Amino acid sequence: MHSDTHLLLHSLRSTELRQHATEFHLAPTTPRAGLRTRLGWGLVELGLRILPRHPGRISVATRTA
Repeated sequence: MHSDTHLLLHSLRSTELRQHATEFHLAPTTPRAGLRTRLGWGLVELGLRILPRHPGRISVATRTA
């Protein structure tokens, strides 16, 4: 399929899906900044800090016997 045709079909389908989402009130109207969201992102940030910086090295805490 030609890339322009594919892009056109994709944009039409995404517009259609957005319309269906607004009909069923599934589209978020306000950004979520609640406690659950902040806590979730805080846990993600903590997990990324815990991971070893070098993928080839295994930290002492994650090494199994």
